[in-house]
Parts: sequence; C-alpha cells; structure tokens
Amino acid sequence: MRRDYFSIDFRGGSDGDSPTMVIDYDGPSGELRDGLTTASGTPLDASDIDVAFRHQRDTEQGVLSLTDRLTGAFIFEVSVPIDGVDGLVESASRADGDGEYAVRLTDGDGESMTYEKRTLLVYDHEGELLRNRSLIPGSVEL
Repeated sequence: MRRDYFSIDFRGGSDGDSPTMVIDYDGPSGELRDGLTTASGTPLDASDIDVAFRHQRDTEQGVLSLTDRLTGAFIFEVSVPIDGVDGLVESASRADGDGEYAVRLTDGDGESMTYEKRTLLVYDHEGELLRNRSLIPGSVEL
C-alpha cells in the first residue's frame, strides 16, 4: 500500500480517554482489511499487531509501521511528523502511568477498527532503539 493513501492525526489523552492515532486510508477498497486479516480469514487483534516508528535522517518526519507480529509482514507504513509520535508517547506516559494508547484505522469504506496498545518502539534513523522515547511496558523484555 502506498504511503500517500494514509492520513494521520494524533489526539491527546484528555478527559480520561487514551491518546489515539487516528489513521484514515483512502486507497483501494479491501486492501487495508486484507492486511489486517490472517491467511485463514480471521481479523488480527491488538496482540497480533506491532507498532514502530523510525526517524528519517535530516527531516522532521519518520515512518510509522504496523506489522503482523506472527509473520513480520508489514501491514502498512505511513509518513508521520516526529512531534506527533513524541506527543502521543508523552501523553500515554502521563495517562495514569499505564502507557496505553489506541490506534484507530478507518478504511476507504468508512469502517473503523480500534486497537488498544501499550508498546510503541521508536528508533533513530540508524535503527537504534530510543528507549526513553518509546512506550515499553515493564513486562516486555527486549
């Protein structure tokens, strides 16, 4: 899927709501849903999806990716401003200290899926993990 099929907005964790990445997809119908479904036709749930962000060299942008945890296959990648991810991490870290955030995806048919997540790995442009800018639950060992 092309990155320009996606638009993203970050909503802060005010009023007790989890901070949220709101991602809209306007590409070919069904393509996003196919990426979010197993080979047997079962929808992936939040525990089946990994979220990561990689800074790009000499720019204020980075690449946010969602992958299938079992296969490692990319579901999609989207260009995102660094300050949006930093704000989400900061907001999730403050929200009762649990680090929870949501990823809400809306496909071209207007159907939405929401995934509650607690892990967001952030890497610099060389692929080094930035632990202090990531959301890593205490139960996760890297």
